[in-house]
This record gives sequence, C-alpha cells and structure tokens, in this order.
Amino acid sequence: QVQLVESGGGLVQAGGSLRLSCAASEFSFKTYNMGWFRQAPGKEREFVAGISWRGTSTYYADSVKGRFSISRDNAKNTTYLQMNSLKPDDTAVYFCARDQTGAGIIRRRTSDFGSWGQGTQVTVVS
Repeated sequence: QVQLVESGGGLVQAGGSLRLSCAASEFSFKTYNMGWFRQAPGKEREFVAGISWRGTSTYYADSVKGRFSISRDNAKNTTYLQMNSLKPDDTAVYFCARDQTGAGIIRRRTSDFGSWGQGTQVTVVS
C-alpha cells in the first residue's frame, strides 16, 4: 500500500520560510512524478508544484512561482517543498501526492494524482 507522509509544517511569520518533506514508501518512488497541493479552509484543493520522476523538470502555480522550490531525493524516497517569503495567503494544509501514471509530463489536476498523504498544516501570520 502506497504511503506518503508529510512533515515540516508549522506556524511562521510572514516573510519567513519552511521546508516540507514527504517520505514515500511501498512503491517505486523514482519512477513517479510527484506533486504538492494545498487546501485552505473553505477552498478547493489546488496545485502548488510538481516534479518529474528524475527531478529534471518542475512546474509551479503562478501564486508560488519564485518563492517555492520543489525537489526530490530518489535515494531517500523523499520529495521536498522549500517555501520562502511566505504570505498569510499561503496558509493551508499541504499535501504531497503521487501521479497516477508515473512519468511523462507534469500534471496539475487533483484527479491526475491517485495517492495522497495526510497533509501538514502551514500557518502564516502577519
């Protein structure tokens, strides 16, 4: 059974930074594109960033471009989301997810991802 476990969330002041981690197990991590999503209270889950199976391609939502950076370490079966210059609007539960089909182009719809972690809360205060 696919397992994805996020960590690294917390409370931070606006302008600060956090680094989220997602530890993967029970599947061949290095053969799957991965993504980070977030969901704020009362809002739909939205795409934040995606990374290809090799880590050579990335894609970001416009709202985080230039501030967030996604990466992965296939030797550690882990993907990361470095978040800088955080804003109160970034407050949400952050989820990592595995693309259903594996490799290929980086996709952004929630329906393209078949396995999800439990999420980690990020709260940004001004």
